[in-house]
Amino acid sequence: MKEVMSTKTIAVIGSGYVGVSTAAIAAHAGYKVHLIDVNPDRINVLKTGKSFFYEEGIDPLLAQAIEDGTLIPSLSYEPGVSEADIIFSCVGTPDNPDGSSNLEYVFAAAETAAPLLKENAIFVQKSTVPVGTGKKVREVLPETVSYVSNPEFLREAKSVYDTLHFDRIVAGSDDGQAIEKVFDVYRAIDEHRDHIAEVSGVSIVAPSHGKYITTNLESAELIKVTSNAFLALKISFANSIAKLADASGADIEQVMDAVGDDERIGRAFFNAGRGYGGGCFPKDVAGLISSSNTFGVEQPILSAAQDINESMAGYVVEKAHAAAGDLAGKKIALLGLAFKAGTSDARKSPGAKIANMLDKLGAHVSAYDPKANEEAKDELRASVNVVDTMIEVIDGAEIIFVATAWPEFVDYDYTQTSAKVLVDAMNCLEPSTYANLSMKYIGVGRRSI
Repeated sequence: MKEVMSTKTIAVIGSGYVGVSTAAIAAHAGYKVHLIDVNPDRINVLKTGKSFFYEEGIDPLLAQAIEDGTLIPSLSYEPGVSEADIIFSCVGTPDNPDGSSNLEYVFAAAETAAPLLKENAIFVQKSTVPVGTGKKVREVLPETVSYVSNPEFLREAKSVYDTLHFDRIVAGSDDGQAIEKVFDVYRAIDEHRDHIAEVSGVSIVAPSHGKYITTNLESAELIKVTSNAFLALKISFANSIAKLADASGADIEQVMDAVGDDERIGRAFFNAGRGYGGGCFPKDVAGLISSSNTFGVEQPILSAAQDINESMAGYVVEKAHAAAGDLAGKKIALLGLAFKAGTSDARKSPGAKIANMLDKLGAHVSAYDPKANEEAKDELRASVNVVDTMIEVIDGAEIIFVATAWPEFVDYDYTQTSAKVLVDAMNCLEPSTYANLSMKYIGVGRRSI
């Protein structure tokens, strides 16, 4: 293991999902970390040793680091930025209405930090940005400051595990020494992995054997969005075949299990259902299409994947309509508002989209999620009723939609409910359980029983 260099103070700008995860973990790897955000609500919550979003293992790391004084949440860039040898920019890059990336926060962070940066500091971009952004950001930084693109590959709900058991760390720059100093941060985290795992409560079953990958700046920027776009493409491909399976009598799970056994292809992300959501896949697919257009390159494959994904919520609702008849006036339970299990993130949630469609059709929709109820409210129509328990949401429901694969939804015995139709929008239930019952099971690309 390479000895960790002298960098001991880090600044992290942006207290979103990536910033909080990066700061909380680095603060347990021998670094003093300043976590900076201009949002007082977020910083005030973080100062209590808790995150404002749900993520396994993060709260214990935050609480211990703040108590130890190794993590300092702040509304000010000073003194954090001027003290830091490495500054990680982890600000948001929301999509614009046309699908392009909004880089307002990226440039604001660099411009605010620029006059405070000490000589030979390293400014690291972890935010997901379109290829070519780094060249523009570098222009606002002092010449004595190095710039490195270091995209993150953390799964929401698994950020601690993925950091401690990474498959690759990518850094792109024309400054090889700066890249090595960035890699040293991750080497330090790796050296402290057992301690971090113990504090977080996240189980690490095997040592990490991830790669450290050095690229040029543009390649590093393109790697992250390309990875996410390809995973989104696999989901949309599975959904396109699921529609054919529904029409032909095939079973998508059997099809994709066999296709995935081809080692050239692999089974991961070949999951048919209500489509992908969240803060990454929709944004990164749209952003890659948009940035390609700026270079005069078309992306018809990605556009098709985007269209298929957009169609899936309506496809699921239409299947329910075909099974149950007119949905107006029916009492419907929607289980799952987070875009996936293990997180409170409801951005572009397919579950919320389904709930809104049902509400527009005149159904009486109640929804429940174990972690995302509050975050989902901005995504839902006002007339969708968000309730606090699973028992409350399914009580008296005529139709039940399972829209997120939380364990409590997967393990529940729906045969004990009064529902006549069970819509498995995640293909996470076992259809044979509902054979020979009055309840009708509906999956996506799976034969109804």
